[in-house]
Amino acid sequence: MNNNSSKQSLRIGIVGGGISGVALALDLCRNSDVEVQLFEAAPAFGEVGAGVAFGANSVRALNGLGIGDAYRKVEDRTPAPWEDVWFEWRHGTGESKYLATTVMPGMGQSTVHRADFLDVLTTHLPAGIAQFNKRAVGVEQNGNEARVTFADGTDYRCDLLIAADGIKSALRAHVLEGINAEPAEPRFTGTCAYRGMIDSDTLRAAYRAKGINTHLVDVPQMYLVKDGHILTFPVKQGRIINVVAFLSDRSSATPQWPADAPWVRKTTQAQMLEDFAEWGEAARTLLECIPEPTYWALHDLAELPGYVHNRVVLIGDAAHAMLPHQGAGAGQGLEDAYFLARLLGDSRLTADNLPAVLTTYDELRRPRACKVQRTSWQAGELYEMRDPEIGADEQALAAKLESRFNWLWNHDPETDVVEARARLGWGNAVRRILIVCAQTGVRPGDTPAQITITRRAMPCELST
Repeated sequence: MNNNSSKQSLRIGIVGGGISGVALALDLCRNSDVEVQLFEAAPAFGEVGAGVAFGANSVRALNGLGIGDAYRKVEDRTPAPWEDVWFEWRHGTGESKYLATTVMPGMGQSTVHRADFLDVLTTHLPAGIAQFNKRAVGVEQNGNEARVTFADGTDYRCDLLIAADGIKSALRAHVLEGINAEPAEPRFTGTCAYRGMIDSDTLRAAYRAKGINTHLVDVPQMYLVKDGHILTFPVKQGRIINVVAFLSDRSSATPQWPADAPWVRKTTQAQMLEDFAEWGEAARTLLECIPEPTYWALHDLAELPGYVHNRVVLIGDAAHAMLPHQGAGAGQGLEDAYFLARLLGDSRLTADNLPAVLTTYDELRRPRACKVQRTSWQAGELYEMRDPEIGADEQALAAKLESRFNWLWNHDPETDVVEARARLGWGNAVRRILIVCAQTGVRPGDTPAQITITRRAMPCELST
């Protein structure tokens, strides 16, 4: 790190080897002024779960982090001629009556198998960056240095510690205590999900046998009923259909999950089919093709009042774990990683302005991530006919589903970086905005939101 006329490396420790932690490490280790160490609790890299979806905003972050090509090697897209379709929406009962289509122009449903994507990313990590069997158990700070301790008795000292260790983060409590905030533990949402993977040819044959249109295999679907919904989309280059079947218990305003019960466990097909006994034939046929489902208790976090305490920073699920109903959780972690990579790798970073850089991260990233958390919960309410204004009104529901995601997807993470540089006095803000506009096709004045972003990032005398 630059420090007046001398130059020394910024030591950065990243705790957590999921997608956001690895993506950030990959970008930072390309910078000769940064020393990066990545600590993973497991014996090797690995992701829990199956398919994960990315919106246009997330893909912009992937491209900016230099891993867009790696993503495209393993991604799936909605096939032609439905390439712009994110989801088709249908009733989950009866004949699966069509409700609406949500489109993401130029993207459609962009998905990847989590483990496949992480495998591709980690092959690009230089030797010596990652250390395994390093479960963080605590952190302390002394002046401008952070020290993280691990379960094996070792420790690591650095100028900046980034906690990317997920919803059960061991480091989050340190940050919240440091900013005099209440502790934040994962909370059970009252929603559970059955998950499974189906060979697409198997599902297609099962649908043909029952006279069900195989279009429902080829195009991402969302089946809706009161207090439940099922989604399907392809992974593994279309060979596999990822299925998630959600049910919500709304009998308590503060649902509790037993402390000694696992969040993920195996279950039986019989139990799953019993829970979906009243659903339509398309949904039930889908579930009949999953012989060994898993059962997931969905947890999230409350919106946090801060992501930074001195030299310790929360990113990804450690900061803003959310329900999966907008396919946005992993993408928000990537936006975090992109923002930090661009600023921590900037030649204008110094020991003196590092605190200001971290403040801009908290000020600019946290409001957006909190909004995505909040609207992800609201999306689940909408899908399950519990939206307080729309309920089961088909016409209003269809209109809402067709447009409610645009604000999320249309965001360009570079606009946050531009604004951060302007706040830091790092110059060239106007030129950078023009570059962003040229790259994205966005022009100031297109929408009120875009006008607001542009004006905030410009000097006052040029923003009117």
